[in-house]
Amino acid sequence: MQGKLNVQTENIFPVIKKFLYSDHEIFLRELISNAVDATQKLKTLSTRGDFKGELGDLTIDVKIDSKKKTLTVSDRGIGMTADEVEKYINQIAFSGVTDFMEKYKDSHEPLIGHFGLGFYSAFMVSDKVEIFTKSWKDEPAQHWSCEGNPEFSMEEDKKHTDRGTDIVLHIADDCKEFLEEGTILQLLKKYCRFMPVAIRFGEESVWVDSETDCDKDGKPKRVEKKQPRIINDPEPAWKKSPSSLTDEDYKKFYHELFPMNFEEPLFQIHLNVDYPFNLTGILYFPKVRKTIDPNRNKIQLYCNQVFVTDQVEGVVPDYLMLLHGVLDSPDIPLNVSRSYLQSDGNVKKISQHISKKVADKLEEMSKAKLSDKSDESDKSDVSDRTQLEEKWDDIKIFVQYGMLTDEKFCERAMKFYLLKGVDGRYYTLDSYREKIKALQTDKDKTVCYLYAANAEEEHAYIEKAKAKGYDVLLMDSPLESHFINLLEQKIEKTRFVRVDSDTVEKLIPHDDSIPEKLTKEEKEKLQPIIEGEIDKQKFTVQLESLEESDAPMQVTQSEFMRRYREMAQTSGGGMGFYGELPESYNLVVNINHPLIGRVLNESDSEKQKELVHQLTDLALLGNGLLKGEALSKFLKRSVEMI
Repeated sequence: MQGKLNVQTENIFPVIKKFLYSDHEIFLRELISNAVDATQKLKTLSTRGDFKGELGDLTIDVKIDSKKKTLTVSDRGIGMTADEVEKYINQIAFSGVTDFMEKYKDSHEPLIGHFGLGFYSAFMVSDKVEIFTKSWKDEPAQHWSCEGNPEFSMEEDKKHTDRGTDIVLHIADDCKEFLEEGTILQLLKKYCRFMPVAIRFGEESVWVDSETDCDKDGKPKRVEKKQPRIINDPEPAWKKSPSSLTDEDYKKFYHELFPMNFEEPLFQIHLNVDYPFNLTGILYFPKVRKTIDPNRNKIQLYCNQVFVTDQVEGVVPDYLMLLHGVLDSPDIPLNVSRSYLQSDGNVKKISQHISKKVADKLEEMSKAKLSDKSDESDKSDVSDRTQLEEKWDDIKIFVQYGMLTDEKFCERAMKFYLLKGVDGRYYTLDSYREKIKALQTDKDKTVCYLYAANAEEEHAYIEKAKAKGYDVLLMDSPLESHFINLLEQKIEKTRFVRVDSDTVEKLIPHDDSIPEKLTKEEKEKLQPIIEGEIDKQKFTVQLESLEESDAPMQVTQSEFMRRYREMAQTSGGGMGFYGELPESYNLVVNINHPLIGRVLNESDSEKQKELVHQLTDLALLGNGLLKGEALSKFLKRSVEMI
């Protein structure tokens, strides 16, 4: 039989070459997907009793013949009759090619699958394609051949007696890389490693016990043996029941997905939904720590165990891009474009469901009874929440990212978010407010949450706050400035204040005040003395009435300005004004300290300057701001003064 392919243009093959070439490796996925479909259909026919023969070995074979320059994909599925070849091969599901070329001439998206071109993707890499096929029905085998033009030939094939289909690709000269074992192996592992039918390609070496040779102790020697290479796992973990898997099974699968990631995942969520959409998968929580740049391309998307993409923007919310794992849904087609993901109703439902399941998991981990303590005011709920607390430092930035970008997730997370004290204890938002509200409510009835960004660098300020009976949180992620703003909006009558943003007396303002030891005239005299010895572009002198036991001078930084500078640095545009402002500090002078009185009363101007320098440098040193030449001069001066 001779004939012409039923298409509306003579230019079908140049179109295939031109418009699908950028993604030409997809051909292997398409051909093997067809082989899997044929095999699965045969299993279904056998289960229903329509096919009564022996299934036998259903492994799909991929073979390279470098001499003949062929690549062959073979299956033992349902095969095709002559009529089926005519229907599925000779009549290409393709129309309006001229319109298609005009519409997609600037497209960079892969187009296979949109127009029924799965099999014909073979011509992207082949000069000639042959099909040898025998149906499961009692009908003659067929041999179909086409050389990359609308002309084809088809005849009975008396040599082909076994059920199934062989697709033989005669690889084009400009695609010789597809005759290399390494290239094909890489593509098979990329697209096919979890397909539901075993796929065999080449051989691999394994070490086994020898059946004949033993060592001096009588133990069998280990010998290298060649065996057929099965490149896929037809029953991956996400297709199994969660109740049948242990933590070790989940960890093993994680390392199978990401063999170059040597850290263990923190925990996982196993997804299994069949209504109103189909979705299975496993999402792992990796250690995130001090980064806000999502480690993208770590969630693999599959359609019926066929790899689609690791570009899953749109399938999962942006903050969940920090997770690792695999998603499988037949409701997402093999060809996924970003615009499709953004508009498809099922994809949006899947995204919302994943976000809900993540919130469910974290809320479940957070639920715990309060520990039995005689001091009921210290409700730090630590008893059964150990699992979440142990992992909190690793996932905190992920939760913050989600709360800042997803309103629904934020509402859920307000129940399980944990605040961490500088002493290492954890508290829910509600329990912490109960703990501090009695002592840390200011004169305006606002509860003040004191925090440190670095417990070591801000140790002196933390100790002063503790001495007043205050509690201090550790808030050290790059997102804290944004997150603090969020909490101040969400929790009524709440204010967050960093411990080094003011003197301890002013961190939480009360109505009481400390009497001043200097008169108004003395303060007016003191101000220029201090200002004359500092960088007024960087420091603002503030004369404060503090406890006599407090330091003579302290360096603080405005909570408002520092917070917005940090927000500008992590958020980019829109807040550039704050990010470009120079660093500025307050030099707080304790007018009740004896040394400040000594500065005021010193008649020798040189000694007065030296004393001011020494006190100023001590304040800078305590805040980590004394460096370089200034630090060297301070050390020399200190020795001389001693």
